[in-house]
Amino acid sequence: MFKHLIPFSIVALLATHASASPILLATGSLSGLGQDYSGLNYNLENGQSASLLGGIGSGLAWAGGNTFLSIPDRGPNAVSYNATVDDTTSYLARFHTLTLGLTAATSGALPFTLTPTLNSTTLLSSRTPLNYGTAPVPTQNTTTNTYFTGRSDAFAAGLSTNPDNARLDPEAIRVSNDGKSVYVSDEYGPYVYKFDRDTGERVDTYTLPSKFAISTLAATKTAEIAGNTSGRVANKGMEGLAITPDGTKLVGFMQGGLIQDGGDTSQYNRMVVIDLATKATKEYAYNNLIGTKKYNSSEIMALNDHQFLVLERDGKGLGDGTNAVVKQVRFVDIAGAADVSNISGAANLASKAITTQLFLDVKSALNANGFNDAGIPAKLEGLAFGEDISLSNILYHTLYISNDNDFIAGAGDNQFFVFGFTDADLATFGADIVQQQISAVPLPPSFAFMLSGLVLTGFMSRKGKKS
Repeated sequence: MFKHLIPFSIVALLATHASASPILLATGSLSGLGQDYSGLNYNLENGQSASLLGGIGSGLAWAGGNTFLSIPDRGPNAVSYNATVDDTTSYLARFHTLTLGLTAATSGALPFTLTPTLNSTTLLSSRTPLNYGTAPVPTQNTTTNTYFTGRSDAFAAGLSTNPDNARLDPEAIRVSNDGKSVYVSDEYGPYVYKFDRDTGERVDTYTLPSKFAISTLAATKTAEIAGNTSGRVANKGMEGLAITPDGTKLVGFMQGGLIQDGGDTSQYNRMVVIDLATKATKEYAYNNLIGTKKYNSSEIMALNDHQFLVLERDGKGLGDGTNAVVKQVRFVDIAGAADVSNISGAANLASKAITTQLFLDVKSALNANGFNDAGIPAKLEGLAFGEDISLSNILYHTLYISNDNDFIAGAGDNQFFVFGFTDADLATFGADIVQQQISAVPLPPSFAFMLSGLVLTGFMSRKGKKS
């Protein structure tokens, strides 16, 4: 917890909303099409830079203090160049380390100013060989280090959950309590992997039950959908990932229903609780109906070991050329819910599914603060808690939301929205929050040099850290 001194008028504004629904505290952005710190100084198959800084809000994780990790998905594929691989490229999977500096505002409509800063980029790799299928093999590979790629044809025959496949479409990231590891979930497998936070090397795999896998793999979404009768729907894999505050469990969240549960139009998608010590899993059915419409789910955060916040959205808004309609954070509680691991089919899941409640109407909150519907990012996908804010004896918990701009200029910058909510807001749902305690880890030597004011030049290492 930390405290800011802010102008009286803003304190009064916060006091007015102390027991109301969550409020917008700050917004900030990073250049939508800048360069990251991967050091990859070449162009991808589609002519775009291999170090393009885009899509970083596909996943967002708090790492303690004002440090956050963000993760882009499989890379830029909006440029048409090869339809046989859905225009995907050999973009190496990575995550970024950011400082999201939240400071008291001295003017303006919002009480805080958010200043995002990119600190480093870390490439994701395997210590053992990976299957690249017909995809190009990264020239950065060594005999003991091979990199994950966004190319859709980087796989071998067999189940899609084979951890030896090189293709990775990261959608969520979380930090371990000791601060030394990160957990990543993806859509291609779906996979759930553990990586060393400093080196980016994979150190563990959490294989999901075979019901989540497809058996006929293809390089195009259309072919994968046509060729399978069970498993995840193409591009609708494990979109969200939470870690319980005690750091003992992951909760993976499928973006949509499994094929055998009704597929992309299903009202029920699955939450998978993974015990990190035993790797045992439990599954819960989530009712994704809002009003009369079914929605895909983007992200999940753990308030405690059984209560969660879920980010739901349509695909409309900035980047889609339309007006945003539904951008919401929903509350869900799995206490007492039935384990549906051995249940299949929408009709059978219906009576077991957990219903949700509206916690935060993001669109309405942004509208109230000057954002029109066409200017709200279409793909709000990242969700993370941050440090608590104590102002005028009012404690606010912070909730950060980020967007995936798909690496395209028309979707705008990499944006961040910070909301504040109180214990009174949680009490409305019979909920409470237990903040994850993340141990501080020593800064990489390169970043420590940066902070000391030294001017660094030269080659970026394979880890993405400045050397």
